[in-house]
Amino acid sequence: MGRKAAPVLALAGALLAACSNTPPPPVVPSPAATSTSAEPSASQIVVGIDDVVGGYNPHAISDSSTVTTALSQLLLPSVFRQSDDGKRVLDKTLMTSAEVVSQMPFTVKYEIRPDASWSDGAPIATEDFIYLADAMRTQPGVIEPAGYRLINDIQPRDGGKGVEVTFSKPYPAWQTLFDNLLPQHLLKDAPGGWQGALATNFPAVAGPFAIKTIDTARGEVVLQRNDRYWEKPAAVDTLILRRSDPAGIATALRSGNDQFSLTRTDSGGLQLLTELGPAVKLTTVPRPMVATVLLRPVSAALSDKQVRQGVAALLDRGKLIAAGAMGGPSASLKADAQVIPPSGAGYAPTIPAGPPAAPDLAKAETSFKAAGYTKDAGVWRKGTKTLSLVIASPGQEEPYASIAKELSDELVAGGVQVNTITPQPRDLFSSLLAMPVVNGQQQAGPDANGNVGVDVAVVPQPVGGDPATVLASTFGCAPDQATADKTKSIVPANSAGLCDESLQASIDSALTGATPLADALKTLEPELWSTDVVIPLFQEAETLAVGKGISGLTPGPPMQGPFGSAVNWTRGTN
Repeated sequence: MGRKAAPVLALAGALLAACSNTPPPPVVPSPAATSTSAEPSASQIVVGIDDVVGGYNPHAISDSSTVTTALSQLLLPSVFRQSDDGKRVLDKTLMTSAEVVSQMPFTVKYEIRPDASWSDGAPIATEDFIYLADAMRTQPGVIEPAGYRLINDIQPRDGGKGVEVTFSKPYPAWQTLFDNLLPQHLLKDAPGGWQGALATNFPAVAGPFAIKTIDTARGEVVLQRNDRYWEKPAAVDTLILRRSDPAGIATALRSGNDQFSLTRTDSGGLQLLTELGPAVKLTTVPRPMVATVLLRPVSAALSDKQVRQGVAALLDRGKLIAAGAMGGPSASLKADAQVIPPSGAGYAPTIPAGPPAAPDLAKAETSFKAAGYTKDAGVWRKGTKTLSLVIASPGQEEPYASIAKELSDELVAGGVQVNTITPQPRDLFSSLLAMPVVNGQQQAGPDANGNVGVDVAVVPQPVGGDPATVLASTFGCAPDQATADKTKSIVPANSAGLCDESLQASIDSALTGATPLADALKTLEPELWSTDVVIPLFQEAETLAVGKGISGLTPGPPMQGPFGSAVNWTRGTN
């Protein structure tokens, strides 16, 4: 994945005393502990992946990766989980009930199992719900926060094992909330706060597996059966997630050293797996992210819609897709709609049809000239000021680094100067794309922390949840943002920095169920395309390659992958 390790999350002094009737806390392995590759075992399953480097916060866009998805499903508790057919089902390993108890105001009551606890003995309780909801409402760069922003209040009931959540408006998709709860008692006061949460390890877990070691240098995560798990124990003793390159993964599958792999593949990697023949079953697993170009209207240079139109007209979307997909499974998942991804239920292309296709140099020229620019020596200028854009992508992560390079080449060829930056993913989403705006615009130059304003972002956009929530999270304003005093500093509600007051009522109506989503999208999709802000390219996808020696494995729920069923995996023949 090309992700560099984030600073170590220190936990000293953060532990709180558990109740006297709870078992004593176990020793949590140090993130710096090293591991050795375990010998093959009848009670061990080895999984080949691209990388194991953190962070591991499943709620942060910056941490989105195969290993993060795997670890969150293996280690963290969720109120509801998706079955393989995509339906959300109450997770009775954690909950006894969850139901709407009032419509005015809209209120949901949750009952947590009395025996559900973190691996240090602390009970899973109301405080964990509050911690997650507060972070999702207030922190930048989180995945699909719109539903949490409707929460008015969370109150404990039944000694903390009951949770009553009150919303400001009805929220039909309430079952999508409170996935992957986090141990607030260990994280709320930890150095680094939310941005440091799960940066290098998990301080406590509440799933069928626990971490034995995370060795980023070796490229290996060793998980063992969680003896403190109160429900059905895992069928195998050990899971190993092991980093390798495409050739190494193909060799490991052929030899049986890896039981399966889940990796981002290009055409070459896909060919290596295909050559393994019928002994290895291949399945495309779409991820809940769409590779996207954001032309951010909070940028001084791109606040003018005509300039955005000109920049968009210079883009060769086909080449951008080819540069990122590289002939892998994502190449067949071209994202031609703004809200619903290609693998999503109800997907249909909404992209405006008809020639000429981008790049459209004539349209670019018309748009730039209408905005007051003239072309001088092959470069667009307005007076003495050159049209220059800062393009940011998350570190050296693929496919974003390759897309950003192609994008830069296309803009330079069209007469736009470019400064390409590659900040670390957490810095990009929590700082650069969250720079406060005043009167709708971010600061052009470096701020007090040295951050520069990002004009164009090449980033993943979350698409895995309820589509109305995706709509509101990706394109909507923060609560009351549309009516707020615009002379005051405001943090953008989404990575694009988009808040269009003319669209907000329709977005809110879809989120709260007042308007059916399909009806709302008939109006909103053309409007969203016309803003030239969010330019989707393709849905990320991975290749699941399953060899011999594992039973009970399925591709998993839509966009979730196979790890949710790991408690049932066994070594055996396929």
